Amino acid sequence: MESEANQTAETTTVQTPSGIKTGSPGAIAPAKTSPAEKPWQEWIELGSDFLSKLYDYIGEFLSDNRKLLINLGLLFGAVVAVKLTLAILDAINDIPLLAPLLELVGLGYTGWFVYRYLLKESTREELVTEFESLKSQVMGKTPNS
Repeated sequence: MESEANQTAETTTVQTPSGIKTGSPGAIAPAKTSPAEKPWQEWIELGSDFLSKLYDYIGEFLSDNRKLLINLGLLFGAVVAVKLTLAILDAINDIPLLAPLLELVGLGYTGWFVYRYLLKESTREELVTEFESLKSQVMGKTPNS
């Protein structure tokens, strides 16, 4: 009789005064979800589905907008290049005596160019010929002879 009482005590669930239910040793209690947790689980599933498809969404966006993104990248690169060039020129301008020296070099080269190519008619024709040759190389056309 005592053994029957032990067996029934082991298989039945007993509720303690603190509200904790105890069952048979080694048994795993089934997970119970409250109705309040169901919406959270749905949101979590939606979020995990979105994250699992995120690479597909990004790849589709990049393939659909390739030209736009290239143009935006080039525009951004041009802005960065201009800002960098201005920063370098500003740094060079802050070096004492370098700015006046560079102005002198520019004036000297301008004077040499005028003396070499612009004073005589024959040298002006030579300059026009060189310019036409360079223009044909850049444009890909044969020079008119």
